[in-house]
Amino acid sequence: MKINNSCVSPNDANVSLCIENLCLSYKSKVVLEDVSLNIRTQAITAIIGPSGSGKSSFLCCLNRMTDLNECCDVNGVVRFDGVDIYKNLEPNSIKLRLKVGMVFQKPNPFPFSIRKNITLALGHHGVTRKDELAHRVETVLKQVNLFDEVKDRLDQSALSLSGGQQQRLCIARALALEPTVLLMDEPCSSLDPISTKHIEELLHELKEHYTIVIVTHDLPQARRIADHVALFWSINGKGKLIEYGLANDLFDQPDHELTSRYLAGQI
Repeated sequence: MKINNSCVSPNDANVSLCIENLCLSYKSKVVLEDVSLNIRTQAITAIIGPSGSGKSSFLCCLNRMTDLNECCDVNGVVRFDGVDIYKNLEPNSIKLRLKVGMVFQKPNPFPFSIRKNITLALGHHGVTRKDELAHRVETVLKQVNLFDEVKDRLDQSALSLSGGQQQRLCIARALALEPTVLLMDEPCSSLDPISTKHIEELLHELKEHYTIVIVTHDLPQARRIADHVALFWSINGKGKLIEYGLANDLFDQPDHELTSRYLAGQI
């Protein structure tokens, strides 16, 4: 199997997130059990597997979104920048989420203007000068290839944008806080094929500067965009990591029978 079950050195610049023996449960129900892998820096890691295998729950562990559920219990190690985020960060995890951003399955722009969707969080974090705010807005909208489409209507409602534009705005909103890691939970599942193509092209551009972890049920998409792939599976009701490795290796020469059968559509 292509799984590395031990964390590398916390100072390894090629690893952004180091996960070791991660377990997650809601009350008495175990959702993830004994997951260990290293998320590579400035690369796209796709998390694949059937529904109920713990993929989205795994993603939420990486920036402590799990804190929002008081019934959630997390054990194991998740290191970001060499720091165990569950032992050495303040309880509200605000600083962590500045550096490990999240984009959700359905576009969720705030019911404000396009501009305010980006400046709102910046203001909360001390960026208040008008020239700096304007610069940040233009910069991140250009990063997601949206600026030319909206530059003449920045003060119009973000809800007037198409679904694909809204999702790119949500990505821009996350980038405005200058993260180093971007977590994405099925960001294309509600988009049409053309919008999906735009997002995939965007991800290839963003990985030059960001580490991206994306959950997707779309196996062709995972093959198109991912540098590394992790297959999760529910065994006896518990989500487990079955196989992890370079995307080409996993798709072309999987080591585990479950992976082969899943990729072949047999299960």
